[in-house]
Amino acid sequence: MRILALETSGQAGAIAAAEGPRLLAEHVLDRQQRSARSLAPGIRQLLTTIGWRITEIELVAVTVGPGSFTGLRVGVATAKTLAYALGARCVGISTLEVIAAQCRGHFSRLSVAMDAQRGQVFAALFERAESRWQMIASPSVLETDQWLNSLDSEVAVSGPALRKLAQQVPAGVTMVESDEWEPRAATVAALAWSRHLDGAYDDLWKLAPMYLRKSAAEEKWEQKRG
Repeated sequence: MRILALETSGQAGAIAAAEGPRLLAEHVLDRQQRSARSLAPGIRQLLTTIGWRITEIELVAVTVGPGSFTGLRVGVATAKTLAYALGARCVGISTLEVIAAQCRGHFSRLSVAMDAQRGQVFAALFERAESRWQMIASPSVLETDQWLNSLDSEVAVSGPALRKLAQQVPAGVTMVESDEWEPRAATVAALAWSRHLDGAYDDLWKLAPMYLRKSAAEEKWEQKRG
C-alpha cells in the first residue's frame, strides 16, 4: 500500500510517503510560503525523491482539522482531487489525533490543545486503549483559562498551544516532550496505515475540513448583516 500523507493544519505544512508501515520520506514545506503555494511543488519533489510515479499512489491521507482555515481547505481539496483522479482511497484524520499518536510517554490520559487565537484553544481528551489513544471527548473550542483549569495531575498535556501556554500549565501536570507537540506528516501516514488495516476509509464526497467554529471573516460578515 503506497501512502501519500498531507499535513496542512498550520500555516505551512508537511508531506510524507510510506509503503505500508514503512516511512520512505517526510518533507517539511517551505515555511516562508503558505501551503496553497508550496503543497503541489512539494508533492512533486517528494515523489521524485522516492522514485514514485503519481499514478502509483494508492491511499491519500490528510489532516482534516482543527487548524488553519486556509491550510485545511488546501490540504483536503488536494487530497480529494488526487484520490478522485487516481482512483485511490482517501482517509481524513483529526489533527488532534495525530498529535496524540506522537506521545511516547506512558500516560493513561492525554489532553491535546492547539492555539485557536482569540484567547481560545482547540482541545480534545484522549485515553490510552491498549497501544492506541482513544478520543473520549469530542474536539471543542475552549477559553484558554477554561482549558488550563480543567487540567490535573491525572492528565498529561501536549499540542502546539503549549508554545504559548507552557508557563501557565498548573503545577503537577506533565507536559510531553516538546518535539511531540506539532503534528507530523509521518504520523498521518502511520495512522492511515492503521485505518487501511481496519478497512476504515472515508467517503471521498463527504470528506470535509473540521473547523469547529466560523472564521473571523465569517463572523464579521454576519455581524454586519445583523
